[in-house]
Amino acid sequence: MEEERFERSRALLGADAFARVAAVRVAVFGVGGVGGWCAEALVRSGVRNLVLVDDDDVAPSNINRQRQAKPSTVGRRKVEVLREMLLDIVPDADITAIPERYTPQSAARFDGIIDGSDFVIDAIDSVDCKAHLIQRCAPQAIFSSMGAALRMDPTKVRVSPFGKIAGDGLARALRNRFRKCGQPLPNHLCVHSEELSVERSASGTPHPSPLTSHPSPLKGSLMPVTCAFGMALAYLVISRAGSVFMPQSSLVSSQVNSRSSSTGTTSAAQSSAPLS
Repeated sequence: MEEERFERSRALLGADAFARVAAVRVAVFGVGGVGGWCAEALVRSGVRNLVLVDDDDVAPSNINRQRQAKPSTVGRRKVEVLREMLLDIVPDADITAIPERYTPQSAARFDGIIDGSDFVIDAIDSVDCKAHLIQRCAPQAIFSSMGAALRMDPTKVRVSPFGKIAGDGLARALRNRFRKCGQPLPNHLCVHSEELSVERSASGTPHPSPLTSHPSPLKGSLMPVTCAFGMALAYLVISRAGSVFMPQSSLVSSQVNSRSSSTGTTSAAQSSAPLS
């Protein structure tokens, strides 16, 4: 059964690339509508070492789009439910659940996790927390999700360097945050949508508009889009870890130095000081 579980992943990637994917260590920060699907895709594809970081509990409002959200799991820690689900898929995987929130104030507690990871998935919603994590990590080792809410079309999901993203409210807020703090803008790869955000008029008629034009207390989201974001993030880890095709390869391939012959990756830690 061990060979059969991943025979199709191995057949597609090749034995050597699959071995590199299986050896990497990935930390997923935020396991909601994007991060949860990413984590499952990584484990099903062969990643064996995963750390899940999120302090939220499963809520009824999560059921429409989050992997671990079911009526039977409402009220439980998201990371703990997700860990159980992933171990049910791959029982011998090494998966750690940390029910805590990454913030600028708590960041030091996560130094060991980041330093011990080859890749970091940033699926955090909070601008301050997200900005701090991005600056904390080496640019070749972190992949970020931009705004998945207020979008309906998963075919509009794209991968771009941070500096090339337009029309995304979360990316705009991050740029403002970096500039305010006097930090250079990052240029790591991010998953985002080219679709204009969808707002609804008073009559309920959908119409596209810039994300900040019609602020709403409740930002709607759907599983097809959040799941597509998560799948794209998982692909970025698999493609870079396995040294197979990935978009923008000319921007990133030369930055990845071998940490060891078994993984061919580097630590996710950034040498420069992050935002305070």
